[in-house]
Amino acid sequence: MTMDRTQTSQSSDQSRSSSSPIVLSIECLKGSSKAEEWTGDMLQTGDIVEELRIGGGSVTIRPPFKNGKIGVQKILHSSFKSKDTSIVVRVRRGPAEFSELQACIVPCSDSFGKNKQYMLRSIDDPNYAVGFCDRSESDCLHLIASRSSRMVKALTRTPLQDGYVSYRWEKKLNQLLQVPNSSCFLSILFLPKASDRIGSRYNDLEDTLARANAWLNASQASGVPIIFMNIQTESLLTKISGETASSTANTGSLSDLSNLANASLYGFEDYHGVDIGVVRAVRLWYAPLGGEIPIEIKLKEGDTKLGFAISRTEEGFIYISSVIDGDDDAPSTRSGLQNLYREAISKSQLLAVSRISNQKVLPWIASSTGAIRCYDTVSLSQKLSLHRHAKMPILIHLILWDKPTLPQKSDSSNFMAAPIPLPPEVDLARQPNENQVQPLPPGMSNDDTISNKPDVILNRDTAGDISFRFHDFSTPNNWV
Repeated sequence: MTMDRTQTSQSSDQSRSSSSPIVLSIECLKGSSKAEEWTGDMLQTGDIVEELRIGGGSVTIRPPFKNGKIGVQKILHSSFKSKDTSIVVRVRRGPAEFSELQACIVPCSDSFGKNKQYMLRSIDDPNYAVGFCDRSESDCLHLIASRSSRMVKALTRTPLQDGYVSYRWEKKLNQLLQVPNSSCFLSILFLPKASDRIGSRYNDLEDTLARANAWLNASQASGVPIIFMNIQTESLLTKISGETASSTANTGSLSDLSNLANASLYGFEDYHGVDIGVVRAVRLWYAPLGGEIPIEIKLKEGDTKLGFAISRTEEGFIYISSVIDGDDDAPSTRSGLQNLYREAISKSQLLAVSRISNQKVLPWIASSTGAIRCYDTVSLSQKLSLHRHAKMPILIHLILWDKPTLPQKSDSSNFMAAPIPLPPEVDLARQPNENQVQPLPPGMSNDDTISNKPDVILNRDTAGDISFRFHDFSTPNNWV
């Protein structure tokens, strides 16, 4: 019975459509980029065309339109060929509601991309375009009445479009960075430490985090003015096999995921049967406490030495270990480096070097054996000496300490611990480690050598003065 009523209703609609006259109607092809798309001022699908004025009113066409859409397309084609493309469309929606659109005639292709057609593009909004369609008048009135529901449907199915904007990267990199073409983000990557000699097993993630925490606290305690910014885990892919593959968790099911929460290495098998390992490293982000300051050391004829020496902390930071005193004509004195060094010593801080010639000279990775990869002070001294011989200015960036320090907490595990001032008798800034070389004591010539350990016999690590003359050089865990 219900089907009979439905069939009766459908046949009634068809008979009403067949009895209704065919009119020229508007078909919206491209939506507007303005908020007025659904207002009465804009044409909408279903509006009945009442008048076409082409070329400022030189050609006016009113219904009935001969041959409907096909006939109008021929008129648009003739106007476009004669370069008379301005057109005004007047439409009717309902008994007494009218609207107009000022547009221009532009070519387009049909849905198959073969036959050349013409559409009307709005003058006020070039994104809005309409075309023509043959419809029965009853269908047009039905579309006009359903505008509210069609508006809701358009809202639900209209996606946000992405776009691209050109960007002047070269200008931004040169003008808006503290160091041109170089970021101010500082970080070091900690690999999980191997728990056996063959490297088949690794300590868990908590151990890697603890080593990153210890490195930061030790760097601050040695006098390097840095503060904690952020920490993250970083996944690195590697190929594993044999005992390493069998000793790691296999993520074959969701129940295995709980075993990976604190794992530093876990594996899975790809489509080709190759065992792939995922190493969970830890990246520690830190920042200079007071930023970085560039020091330009200008050289002139007659400079026989730069007047300062560089050394390295256990954590891999390069710092100014000594500056010549009493020579007002030394490059280090002329550049102001001597005054900065004195101020750093008075605050029990190191004059740490972050860049040389805009190249970062900071430690960047801690290996699975525990060694920290950093820059060699001897090679840096040689490069600085070459600057002196070539009379080329040296640009050094130093890490500042002049901003207020953070409140110091008693909890030694605090990740954001402030730099700890040390008493003179245990000042690490003045105590050499196995990779550091002390400044020359008064009265000692440059040809004398200093030995911190029996296996290290080299000259003073001085930039600009016999900086690369040594007898034997061996440093534990040195893999530069």
